[in-house]
Amino acid sequence: MTDNAIVYVGLGSNLENPISQIKQAFLALDALPKTHIKKQSALYRSKPMGPQNQPDYMNAVVMLSTYLLPLDLLDMMQAIEHQQGRIRTAQRWGARTLDLDMLLYDQQQLQLPRLILPHPGLYVRDFVLYPLYEITPNLVLPNGKKLVSYLR
Repeated sequence: MTDNAIVYVGLGSNLENPISQIKQAFLALDALPKTHIKKQSALYRSKPMGPQNQPDYMNAVVMLSTYLLPLDLLDMMQAIEHQQGRIRTAQRWGARTLDLDMLLYDQQQLQLPRLILPHPGLYVRDFVLYPLYEITPNLVLPNGKKLVSYLR
């Protein structure tokens, strides 16, 4: 077993009652073994990054405390997505019932085929930065910079 880790997860949904999808995902994340939610942001609305012929997204960020290893947590997060009706396609940034992205796992920096940490979009996506700032305004990122320095 690993030491307790602090992990930040971004949540997004724009299909099948997005608010309900995110609230259901909060419960599912908190129910994972050896894991619980320490903080969760409010819900934020954002325009889709990809094709614009889809509904706006609802987004949030949670802070988890977990003893799970990064890839084990990723597998469980993808199982939650699947349980909530997510169908993975080759199309990037399409509409989806639920998207769970591991943003940070402590201060780890990983480059694995299935997982890159910090999440590659972390530093440039307002729909992640603002909810993350809401729950952890003094966060120092793995690159040594304060989160607040990325807010526009």
